[in-house]
Amino acid sequence: MSNNFYVRLPIFLAIAICAGIFVGAKMFGGHQSGTSDVSMNVAKIREILNYINNDYVDSTNIDKLTDHAIKEMLQKLDPHTSYIPVEDMNSTYATQLNSDIEGIGISFQIFRDTLNIESVVVGGPSEQAGMQSGDKIVQVNEETIAGVGLTNRGVFDRLRGKKGSKVKIGVTRKGINKILTFNVVRAKIPQHSIDVAYMIDNKTGFIKISRFGATVYDEFKTSLEKLLKQGMKQIVIDLRDNGGGYMDRAINMADELIGGDRLIVYTDGKLDKYDEKYRTKNKGIFEQGAVIVLIDEESASASEIMAGALQDNDRALIVGRRSYGKGLVQRPIDLNDGSELRLTISRYYTPSGRSIQKPYVMGELDDYAHDYEQRVSHGELFHADSNKLDQTKQYKTVKGRTVYGGGGIMPDHFVAVDTSHYSTYFTPQSASSINESIIETALLYATENKTKCLEMGIRNFVRDFQIDDEILKKFVKMTNRQGVKYDEAGFEKSKNYIRNNIKAYIGRMVWDSEASFSVWNQHDEIVKKALTLFGEASKLENSKLAKGK
Repeated sequence: MSNNFYVRLPIFLAIAICAGIFVGAKMFGGHQSGTSDVSMNVAKIREILNYINNDYVDSTNIDKLTDHAIKEMLQKLDPHTSYIPVEDMNSTYATQLNSDIEGIGISFQIFRDTLNIESVVVGGPSEQAGMQSGDKIVQVNEETIAGVGLTNRGVFDRLRGKKGSKVKIGVTRKGINKILTFNVVRAKIPQHSIDVAYMIDNKTGFIKISRFGATVYDEFKTSLEKLLKQGMKQIVIDLRDNGGGYMDRAINMADELIGGDRLIVYTDGKLDKYDEKYRTKNKGIFEQGAVIVLIDEESASASEIMAGALQDNDRALIVGRRSYGKGLVQRPIDLNDGSELRLTISRYYTPSGRSIQKPYVMGELDDYAHDYEQRVSHGELFHADSNKLDQTKQYKTVKGRTVYGGGGIMPDHFVAVDTSHYSTYFTPQSASSINESIIETALLYATENKTKCLEMGIRNFVRDFQIDDEILKKFVKMTNRQGVKYDEAGFEKSKNYIRNNIKAYIGRMVWDSEASFSVWNQHDEIVKKALTLFGEASKLENSKLAKGK
């Protein structure tokens, strides 16, 4: 948060500056206690700013000083209250959750400083213009972008733009010894929140939800309806690595699965007006049939609301690892200059009364920020007995099962992080380069053999296709160029992981996410564990309510 370019203000000054943002508290319902203190601080900071502006020895940027001081002050509160300056408003998380963006419709990877098209959106601007997966974009509006230190931000800045605007793109394509030029008209590109929805077998559906974006509820209903038509009797819902999003979407999605009049989540704040209870209200699409939900340490916020509601109502078994523990509610408040304050105004609680929020100390955010590292060092991600249950925070589900509070959602069945592919070849230091080479190898094969794969068909590909030694040799050459030293013993230990991921990415590039997830899920330890637990999940669904519930 610190900015070395600008003067670092003493903390009393930071507090005084930031106090000014609360002058308009009446406008969004704040109570009036302490108004005189706020007024005095506003007067003080106005005086100080005038002295800095008029008398300070060097030229200063008062706006930047104020923004910096506000951020410093907010760091003395909880971990999720935040301030977004005007210039950052168009690239915030809320913007990313919108239903679509305007651009050319590609997914890409940057390999060796060159932008490689991984796939093109079907029916999107790039496909309509004639661009293909495997093409390498080397020019944008006649500006050379290869070999110049291109970043993801640089790609977005050049390729995104208003609907109807044009961009001239130069690409190289395998087998063609010249730059091909395409004039692409930008359009709205849908941003999906559900990565895939498919049948694992003849009765088990699988839905992977990557975020709770603007359209996720409609996507979820559509996915359930599609899978039900295909014979779904039970379902795995994957919320791993899902950092959350819109709370109301999560509530509505839980309502599609939970029958009767049930509490889904409630909030409790300092002011009564921020206390809310959200209950089921609609006849859901899938209120009958076993449900298993997958979570991990990156499942947060809206993911935890949905998982906690399903667990406390005994509607689903939760499998995986303890979730992130983000249970603070922020209210976005527009400030006069166009910036935004996101102020924590309440906490989320599951139906049984568990606070989703993990512990923190106000103003001491370093430990909170390094929670993942602490979980690793304590062994929590690797051993079930390292998950210390707080016996003082026991709660009961509607059918009398014991669940535990203390921050995050604790799964009913723990599954450790899979480290079986780690070796002297595949290390935390080499992982990024190896994974990049996996994708590049897959892209090369898919580009050269797309017709062959399509003739095989997706089901035969998933069942029968093998990554042979010739493909692995190309992979090793790519990793060598990335600076990863070949180690035979380590490579052998990691080879199945490498093969599986190359195959999955080939499937995605030739078909879509169903092919890649069909491959990944065959070897995913949490998915494999979940598929053994439907007997227990069915008993949970069919058991009677506990007395008095």
